Order: sequence, then C-alpha cells, then structure tokens
Amino acid sequence: MKSLIVKMWKTMSRPARHISLGVLTLGGFLAGVIFWGGFNTALEATNTEEFCISCHTMRDNVYVELQETVHWKNHSGVRATCPDCHVPHEWTAKIARKIQASKEVYAQIFGDLGTPEKFEARRFELARHEWDRFAANGSLECKNCHNYDSMDFELMSPTARIQMKQAAERDQSCLDCHKGIAHKLPENMDSSGGMVGELEQMAHSTSFSKDNTYVSVRHLPLYEDEALSVEAGLLNPASEVKVLQVKGDAIQVEIAGWRKDKGFGRVIQEDFGMNIPVASLMKEAAQNDQIVESFEEKEDELTGLPWGRVVAKVWMKQGSMIQGYEPIWERAAESYQVNCSTCHTQPAPAHFTANAWPGMFNGMSAFVNLDTDSEALVLKYLQKHSSDFSDEHH
Repeated sequence: MKSLIVKMWKTMSRPARHISLGVLTLGGFLAGVIFWGGFNTALEATNTEEFCISCHTMRDNVYVELQETVHWKNHSGVRATCPDCHVPHEWTAKIARKIQASKEVYAQIFGDLGTPEKFEARRFELARHEWDRFAANGSLECKNCHNYDSMDFELMSPTARIQMKQAAERDQSCLDCHKGIAHKLPENMDSSGGMVGELEQMAHSTSFSKDNTYVSVRHLPLYEDEALSVEAGLLNPASEVKVLQVKGDAIQVEIAGWRKDKGFGRVIQEDFGMNIPVASLMKEAAQNDQIVESFEEKEDELTGLPWGRVVAKVWMKQGSMIQGYEPIWERAAESYQVNCSTCHTQPAPAHFTANAWPGMFNGMSAFVNLDTDSEALVLKYLQKHSSDFSDEHH
C-alpha cells in the first residue's frame, strides 16, 4: 500500500513539460466547477418569473390572465409563478424543456407572437403543446403542489370528493379536467352554453314518487344509507333510475345494468357488452352484497370477458333529475353541433358504434371547452344515437 501511494505521488508530481500533472488535474477540476456553477446560475436565471415576463408577449397576455386566477391570489397566500408550472423540476426534463422553448424564443424574435391578434391566433397551438406535455408526465408540475395523498377529501363537496378519490386511485392527470384554470382558453373552444344549468332549472319542478323512473342531468353522489352519510359512488349524467322509497329529502333508487366480472366491477354499464356507464361505485359498495345483487352471467364473444347483470340499491338526495330523456338529447345534440364543428364537419351520431364513440369523442373534446357534466351528457347522447341504436345510414 505504501509503495502504491509513493508511486501515485511521483506520477502526480512529475513535471509534464512545463507543469505538473497534479496541477493540470486540479486546474481542470476547478475550471469544471466554475463552468458548471456558471451554467446553472444562468439556467436558474431563466427560471424566474421576472425572466418569463421580460418580453411583452408574456407580460401583456398570459401574465395578466394569471393575476385574475386563484393561482395568483388566494386565502392561503401561496402563489404559483410561471416556472412552477411550466418548467419541470427534474434536471433532464428541465433541459429538454429549455431546448423545446428555443422555438418559442425564435417565434418571439421574429414577431410571430408580436401582437395580441397574432398571439390569439397561436394560442390554441401553444396550449396544446403544454397540454400534451402535462398529459405525458401525468401533470407532474401540478402534483408538486397538489398531491393526492395530501388532500383532505372531507373538505370537498360530495360530488367533488368522489370524483377526486377516483382520480387519485388512477393517479389521473389534473389537466384531464382542469384546462383553463390559470389562463384563458382559446377563443374557438366554445363553452357548453349553459346546457346543464338549463336542465337543472327544469329539474327544480320534478316531484319524486315511488315506482317512477327519473333521469339524471349531472353527476350525482350515491350513498349506502338513508342518512346519506356513507358514500357509495356516483350516478352518471343521463342515467335512468327507479325510485323505491321516498324518505324526506332522500330517495332510495334502483340502478339496473351490467358490469364486467373483472377487478372490483365498480362500473355499471347500461347494457351487455356496451361501455355506456350508468354509475361508478366505490370499491366497498361494489363488493357489498347488500347493495349489489347479481343475476345471470354472459361472455362477450368480442372480448372474451364475462359480464354479469346486476341491480344496485342505493340512496341519493332528491334533485337534479327529470322525467324522460328528450330534453337532455335536444340540448346535447345542439351542444355537439355547435362545439364539435369548430375544426371540421362532425360525423353523424350513427356513424360509429356505442363502444367506438368514447375514443372518437375523447379526441374531439381536447378541442372544446366542455365541463365534466356537459361532456358526459354529449357522449351519452352520441352513444345512445349510435349505429347500435339507429337505422340511419352514414
């Protein structure tokens, strides 16, 4: 060991023409530290809000919009700045994002975004780039602050609580439901036009009685008990239930349908082999024989999956339901015509099968601004008027 140390010392101290190898190594190390420190300092300088709004395009457009949202000012005093949402925290992803952003710098320098009109013309393209990035990483930048494990679900409204619990189980991307939460949506992403609000107004006059059937106009929380204290799941929009009991503001309803005998079987579909959701149950409720009664079983020849016919008996609060589908289909059809003709002529509902429509509709919904309830109503309209239920030719 001693001889090895001596040999290393002689090598490091041996002159290399004009300077020792040790000095060269130390100098190279120091130079590397200085370079790396300078590079990171410069990199971090570009990760500040001051840098982001140093160009008038950002300062006069999206920065102004941000100041009108909860991300700018809220009761907790926590503010999200530009780099918090738009610069990844991991180093490799950060460098990749910086390289990608060079295109935006090019566009800024050459005036492609130089006026509000030019920016609005490119807003959808710019937004799609960010939405795609958030979809790819599961909205990681959102989850750096909004962690599912840290959420107090009990402080949420019943509908939001059930939806967020289900999103947490899938580790769902936040931008799936929360586009436009910090910036304006592109102008051609029309809203649903108050469709759900109109249906809610109609629902105010609904009188509930035993043995009658009613149709939901939005997502509605379901409960295991009459006191509405134990959550059982969510009833999907445009789904029909039969009233079994009326107890004050609470009603016991029967939900009939089919579910796949796979996993916990939490989603009740409207008919055998068709992915038309009627309700999604919590895991505990789906496995509770006192709530869900099973009947015949059949195998889907197309997928090879077994399905079982079920009836779920649950409780819910009176409200947000009407008798009959017709008012829902009228407004959903209008929303589909208005919103989905922005980019191209939309296909007729009978152009696809009920099972094909979800995939097609998900591609379309990225281009419009439909809230969760309206989106579910329009999709249900398309599925219920698909080639499986229509004799129309396309």
